[in-house]
Amino acid sequence: MLSADQCDLPTEGWGRLLLAGARPQVGSAWTDDGKPYEERQLKHRARRAVRPVPIPPVLVDILRAHLGSCGTTAEGRLFSAVRGGPVRSQEYGAVWKEARRKALTAAQVASPLAAIPYDLRHACVSFWLRSGVSLAETARRAGQSVAVLQRYYAKVLDGEEAKMNALIEQGLAEHESDAEGPG
Repeated sequence: MLSADQCDLPTEGWGRLLLAGARPQVGSAWTDDGKPYEERQLKHRARRAVRPVPIPPVLVDILRAHLGSCGTTAEGRLFSAVRGGPVRSQEYGAVWKEARRKALTAAQVASPLAAIPYDLRHACVSFWLRSGVSLAETARRAGQSVAVLQRYYAKVLDGEEAKMNALIEQGLAEHESDAEGPG
């Protein structure tokens, strides 16, 4: 559902995606109109809520290049299926399998590593947490609650005692130097 008007893609620096809805593929038997997907608001959000998500310069560059070479669909979406229309899960699933085969070793392909595209979300959230992004900011960017992060990503936070001790020491040193004032 990502459209060009939801993308802030500056020529330099960080950009932003303004996520305003979801289109989960659920199967036509589960929708009121018989379509295999359902357009709806973001999970646990008001109908017109928009979630801004900062994106790093490397992703800004990739999206700018994609728009430059492929443009958008008639509806303004960034991505479309081979025959037009929204990309269906079967299509990106097939592309994902092929990409894994090309990018990973045979042993990795046989493993559960990045078995499905959604695994990238877990990898991203784990990366943010390991990089020291606060729980509150990680939750905001991921569109989850802090409680959900703590429940599902606690293992990522384990073993961080030395890193957290260093951060606390740094904070104490800064506080001590501020308290002493100019020499």
